[in-house]
Amino acid sequence: MLKFIKGHMESIDGIEIYPMISLLIFFIFFTVLFWWIFTANKAYIKEVSNLPLETKNQDIT
Repeated sequence: MLKFIKGHMESIDGIEIYPMISLLIFFIFFTVLFWWIFTANKAYIKEVSNLPLETKNQDIT
């Protein structure tokens, strides 16, 4: 099965750029995510982390 897919992919011109693009997108996404984590406002993170614990606006049935 894998030989069929590999053989078919080798016949497509310019296919070798797609793994590089996907790696670049992956790297950029996680780099931006780590940057946001380290530079985020600590008060905002504390407020958002307490959201699941708040019950004053929830209707309990």
